[in-house]
Amino acid sequence: MPEPIIPVQEDQIDFTAIRAQGAGGQNVNKVSSAIHLRYSIPDSSLPEEIKQRLLALCDQRITAEGVVVIKAQTTRSQEQNRQDAIERLQALVDSVAVLPKPRKATKPTRSSKLKRLDSKATRGQVKKLRGRVAGSEH
Repeated sequence: MPEPIIPVQEDQIDFTAIRAQGAGGQNVNKVSSAIHLRYSIPDSSLPEEIKQRLLALCDQRITAEGVVVIKAQTTRSQEQNRQDAIERLQALVDSVAVLPKPRKATKPTRSSKLKRLDSKATRGQVKKLRGRVAGSEH
């Protein structure tokens, strides 16, 4: 895993062990190996602008109260599921930590304008040829 841009404090994360869903035989019914991670964005120690960007995300994992809920159940090991959940939370935080490059408005070049007009004229000629031929009667 790459180095996190803004590390998430593990003491601010609430973990709950739950039973995993799906196939897995008797193990699934007996062992609580899935992890439910809850991370409150407003109560976290993240910088304010990162909090605002996280809350502005249209992500189904973030509740209306600003709590990130991640369920990890891919492995049979509770510890591996816990690590997976932390990595996914860190990836979410890192995704908003990097500002997107501002877009610079540009104008089309003179040659691209001329090419566009040429192709429009050519297309118009093709369409004009599809019309009825004058003077020929069936």
